[in-house]
Amino acid sequence: MDTNKSFKRKVITKLGNKLNKILSKTIKRRKEKPNTETPVQIPSSLPPVQQIPSSPLPPTDSTMSDKHHRTSPFCFPRGQSTVLPDPSRFFSPNLLSSPLPTNSFFQNYCLNNGTQPEYIHPYLIKSSLTSLSISSPSRYHTPAFIYQTFTADLTISSTSNPSQTHQISSYHDLSITLDLPPSLRFYLVRGSPYVTFTTLAGPTDLSFSTVHAILSLTPNDSCTKYTLTMNSGQTFIIYSSSPLNLEQSNNSLLTAKGFSGFVRIAVLPDPSYEQVLDQFSSCYPVSGEASMNRPFCIEYNWVKKGWGELLLLAHPLHLKLLSDDSSVTVLDGFKYRSIDGDLVGVVGDSWVLKADPISPTWHSMKGVSEDGYDEITSALRKDVESLKSNPITTASSYFYGKAIARAARFALIGEEIGCKDVIPTIQQFLKSSITPWLDGTFNGNGFLYDKKWGGLVTRMGVADSGADFGFGVYNDHHYHLGYFLYAIAVLAKIDPSWGRKYMPQAYAMAADFLTLTKKSGATYARLRCFDMWKLHSWAGGLTEFADGRNQESTSEAINAYYSAALLGLSYGDTHLAAVGSTLMAFETRAAQTWWHVREGEGLYEEEFAKENRVVGVLWNNKRDSGLWFAPPEWRECRLGIQLLPLLPVSEVVFEDVGFVKDLVQWTLPALERDGVGEGWKGFVYALEGIYDKSTALEKIRGLKEHDDGNSLSNLLWWIYSRDDGCEGLVEGIRCCWYRHYGR
Repeated sequence: MDTNKSFKRKVITKLGNKLNKILSKTIKRRKEKPNTETPVQIPSSLPPVQQIPSSPLPPTDSTMSDKHHRTSPFCFPRGQSTVLPDPSRFFSPNLLSSPLPTNSFFQNYCLNNGTQPEYIHPYLIKSSLTSLSISSPSRYHTPAFIYQTFTADLTISSTSNPSQTHQISSYHDLSITLDLPPSLRFYLVRGSPYVTFTTLAGPTDLSFSTVHAILSLTPNDSCTKYTLTMNSGQTFIIYSSSPLNLEQSNNSLLTAKGFSGFVRIAVLPDPSYEQVLDQFSSCYPVSGEASMNRPFCIEYNWVKKGWGELLLLAHPLHLKLLSDDSSVTVLDGFKYRSIDGDLVGVVGDSWVLKADPISPTWHSMKGVSEDGYDEITSALRKDVESLKSNPITTASSYFYGKAIARAARFALIGEEIGCKDVIPTIQQFLKSSITPWLDGTFNGNGFLYDKKWGGLVTRMGVADSGADFGFGVYNDHHYHLGYFLYAIAVLAKIDPSWGRKYMPQAYAMAADFLTLTKKSGATYARLRCFDMWKLHSWAGGLTEFADGRNQESTSEAINAYYSAALLGLSYGDTHLAAVGSTLMAFETRAAQTWWHVREGEGLYEEEFAKENRVVGVLWNNKRDSGLWFAPPEWRECRLGIQLLPLLPVSEVVFEDVGFVKDLVQWTLPALERDGVGEGWKGFVYALEGIYDKSTALEKIRGLKEHDDGNSLSNLLWWIYSRDDGCEGLVEGIRCCWYRHYGR
């Protein structure tokens, strides 16, 4: 077996070298010719593996919208929303001139009263506007839920004329700076075992209160370290840059008069950790940034103050992806619990994370068996013919996007199996369906630009926060726009003239959730949905939730970045293709880590892991087996929402055949329930086809209808592009000629 794998690696390496040489020559020839904005044409003699440049990605101050339109990027008509909150109450005035985050890890701090807690690992942190409370959360679990509860273990405030609200003075990918004017500034850095604050206005009177009873307060000789024990069984250590001189006023209150400097607070989960916390207490981070300078690579850098080395915590996916390029030391024996798995100590102020490369292929990754050509062709002709008599009737941006992406799949299936005579009909359907959304002539809905937060909204959504599944309040942007971008990418591929005409609109839609810039004056917020610390997307938008942001469908998130990569391929834009592919790869690994549940793995409690094979909705502070639209018992929906839309990249997401078998066997009994939708059954059978092709094929042939984003053609294409009797990990599906950039 090992010999076989070694042989395959050598073959892939040789293939990559050949493709690299071919592409280098192609790029050289293109540089010698005038730029006509014609999409890159991949030589027909090459296997169906698409290319991304070997050169580093552009700096992170670039955007998706300015590459081809440097003077005046396209902007959709201005919309005036009556349902969006006003950000000016909580953001510093100097931040209001730039687009603001709408799906961030700290979003609760700028919604409604700003008093809902956020989980900034490993603490739940709540602002009460004039004070800040820290919770080392308790964790509860049932077969249906895992959640953490907030308790105000320690509350910090100043008695120096506090204002009536907190203020976000700065924010970054890995941190937020939260001020309690005029006296205190909190540096809330994700993954820090310490909560750090500094005084702003000279000597300040401080108070530290708790809902528990204080059992003991022990200072060191210099009064720069205090060990605080409580009747909750918790121990906190309080460090300070100068003598704090804490006094106990009663059994739940400590005070310090006239303090100036910085304070760091850490819970002590294990007495043996005290020496480690002592060692690194003098070096504190004030901000943290993430950057993408190479394909399939994210680099973290923190700005620090004090002296010594920087100690932070890594979640399980960080540990899997930490590269040898990182000059860090992992403290395997130093762990904090979290809802995302154990957080492990890492020493170093720069990390490099690398994901396995994934090819953004138009077609199946290993080809369709010719045995299925006739059956697929027959179904494809019927599906394409139905486009003539079944126009899209919905005005919903989500369901409309699914419908046009479904039609776009027909074109690529036709290309792959040589049934190209259906493409003109599909092309016309896509042109007539997509163009009105891009030129503003669609009746009943359309995209608008919101200046207040800096992003797209819909006509239906500017007056109704529930319309378009909350798109008007920035919910699910990557889902909706991902479907549109997929259809646009395909149409631009088969109709380059149309693609060139509507390229500005396409890039504006991509920029809404793929902008990388951090500069003021940008049009769109930076990476609206993707969380550079958790390495997956969030979908909650500007709605306050007790458990923070959430995401239901990882597969639709993956589709968004996959579609952006295809758009880059259609336009010959290697930068966009690389960014899309990179985010797709990280989102895939996150889905496999936190949404795919494996019994005995230890990430989640066994009570939950035994009952579930996929998480329904993943929240920042909770795991829910239910869906927004279905109860936990509807397992076919839980499987389907993690698979749709069915695409070439789906086989990478579900590459673990053993897990797929467990998932399907866990789901199949639910199909015996009365009223199970045929569309959901199709997704279950699609995964069954990974390990039992013939059985799945017979079941698919018996389906009477399909999901509104799926079709018989697509299911047959999927089944006939599966291997027979596959075990372990599906081999050969991550083949990328630029693989060495991901190592």
